[in-house]
Amino acid sequence: MCTAATYKTKDHYFGRNLDYEFSYSETVTVTPRNYPLHFRKMGTVTHHYAMIGMAFVQNDYPLYYDATNEFGLSMAGLNFPANADYKPEAEGRDNVTPFEFIPWILGACKTVGEARELLSRINLLNENFSPALPLSPLHWLISDRDESIVVESVRDGLKVYDNPVGVMTNNPPFDYHMLNLANYMGLSREDPVNRFSSDVDIKPYSRGMGAVGLPGDLSSASRFIKAAFTRLNSISGESESESVSQFFHILASVAQQKGCCRVEHGFEYTIYSSCCNTDRGIYYYTTYENSRITGVDMHKEDLDGAALVSYPLVTGQDILMQN
Repeated sequence: MCTAATYKTKDHYFGRNLDYEFSYSETVTVTPRNYPLHFRKMGTVTHHYAMIGMAFVQNDYPLYYDATNEFGLSMAGLNFPANADYKPEAEGRDNVTPFEFIPWILGACKTVGEARELLSRINLLNENFSPALPLSPLHWLISDRDESIVVESVRDGLKVYDNPVGVMTNNPPFDYHMLNLANYMGLSREDPVNRFSSDVDIKPYSRGMGAVGLPGDLSSASRFIKAAFTRLNSISGESESESVSQFFHILASVAQQKGCCRVEHGFEYTIYSSCCNTDRGIYYYTTYENSRITGVDMHKEDLDGAALVSYPLVTGQDILMQN
């Protein structure tokens, strides 16, 4: 399961937690403008916008989990089991497989508005990358510095939702998450006011009691509420250091620790957390065992090149000893 979020100070930030039980040896990968992108049904695009993000590169194809392009448009895929429904090839539509979806959108669009235009023609095709790599059931958060949308391909078609809270998790579908917010509308960062009864003098006995009832479990519905509350109430300075630090604190509020969520093949945990400054094209990340923030600047690469550039994750803990 996963959590994605946006955040804006002077610059705009986009990132996510990837929660899973094992890693695919993903890398921070830059796809330059002239790297040929081969699409199963849409031909080959030889020139497109450059992008940076986390990807599993397989057979020289960047299978992006999340990415940001050179204009700041960002996109992340999140697990959506039992609800994602991909379609047969459709005549007159842009037939794009889910594993091609991120480069298809980010390679062609500068803004969410432009992405909406492409989405009006898209058909998410039910075609696996390979027999060994079947499609993952996903839905997607797409954001620029001004707005966010959620895209879900479900049984009755492609749904595109405005996302005013700027976060996304997993099941149920997005419209449920937005309805569920109403169950927590009484939460506040302020001290609570006694509405229990005017006949009883009740006062807070601790700081933070305005948020009593804020979920703390690891379910996707609870993580949505927790991430939304934290993100919408978050404040920080506008420097890069303060902004990036605050973004990672937002993600840390819904991080998963090994041992707390048993799945069929082990335990789900937060393999990495990412934060991309979408205005500057700098992709920051931490890993489960390395809490030091590492960064890759896409603009230090040759964005007019024709070869992928990948950086393996720094996974070993980096501890500064002061004596």
